[in-house]
Amino acid sequence: SEGKTSFGMSIFNLSNAIMGSGILGLAYAMANTGIVLFLILLILIAVMSAYSIHLLLKSADVVGTRAYEMLGLRAYGQAGKIIAACVVTIHNIGAMSTYLYIVKIELPFVILGLLGKEKDFGGWYVDGNYLITIVSVCVILPLALMRRLGYLGYTSGVSLLCMVFFLISVIFKKFVMECPLKSIDPYSNNGNKTLDPRVMSSHINSDFMATPFTTLMRSHNDSDFIPRFIPVMISSHTAHDCREAKMFTLTPEAIYSIPIVAFAFVCHPEVLPIYTELRKPTKKRMQNVANISILAMFIMYLLTAVFGYLTFYGNVEDELLKSYSASDTLILCVRLAVLVAVTLTVPVVLFPPSSSGFCDKWHR
Repeated sequence: SEGKTSFGMSIFNLSNAIMGSGILGLAYAMANTGIVLFLILLILIAVMSAYSIHLLLKSADVVGTRAYEMLGLRAYGQAGKIIAACVVTIHNIGAMSTYLYIVKIELPFVILGLLGKEKDFGGWYVDGNYLITIVSVCVILPLALMRRLGYLGYTSGVSLLCMVFFLISVIFKKFVMECPLKSIDPYSNNGNKTLDPRVMSSHINSDFMATPFTTLMRSHNDSDFIPRFIPVMISSHTAHDCREAKMFTLTPEAIYSIPIVAFAFVCHPEVLPIYTELRKPTKKRMQNVANISILAMFIMYLLTAVFGYLTFYGNVEDELLKSYSASDTLILCVRLAVLVAVTLTVPVVLFPPSSSGFCDKWHR
């Protein structure tokens, strides 16, 4: 039967399925490949994703079914049906587990930051195990029990708004932050220089991009220096390099950029369920849903990667938000928004396996 989900809600759902936590690693990928090479990779993956969706929709129309299990059945018999169902289920459980893990790890730190606390003081409301249970039961479970994917279009819209806020904040920070800095312990060898606090003042040169330096305190005998740890802000590049964006580069970590970009547009398990519920479902109409969603996410990915990279250059962390100050109020709000977005993505990810033939009996 014809679906009841509007064109716009279908775009929200598919865009939400596309956009995952991988967006936080795109600036790191750009730092390791350069702007041009990253852009080539992103365009290539986006085009391949759109074309693979085209093939999927064409196969569904030829076979006359919009269920992965039935496509597998028609192609390879009963074994194909079982394999298709298992692959979709395992893939989506893996994605869901990743999102839930992010919520479990990050939410306690966000709560501590909002409360103005620097470390865990033992409250149950900063315990990741309690928090993920509460979020799963009170938010994810009710949404996952909905019979129609179209209802999740509203929560998908909220999720996308949260990520738009994330993007706006990344762009804003680019224009208010100074040259990329690296925080290191001056007593370690993790930075470009090993600093002796006794002679620190003699080492101040063009490589040092900001203060404060580690505060030095003397003991009672006035002979030993006791360092009070205040992170020393030292650039890993010279003043000239910190404003120079690399168009092409290949670092030893560049190999990690490929899976980050490759999985950026994965949404195929959700395509057929969205197609099934689309109002006036035609292959062309669903392809337009896919093309608009991929284009919108391509723009968001590119802007996030470019402005994140141009804020920190080679110092960008593998997770972009870790590059910012943990005490920054705006970044705390952004972290919370990302957690909301990730949480609201889980029900969309759960829908394909829950709507499969293996799970239909639970809805009867």
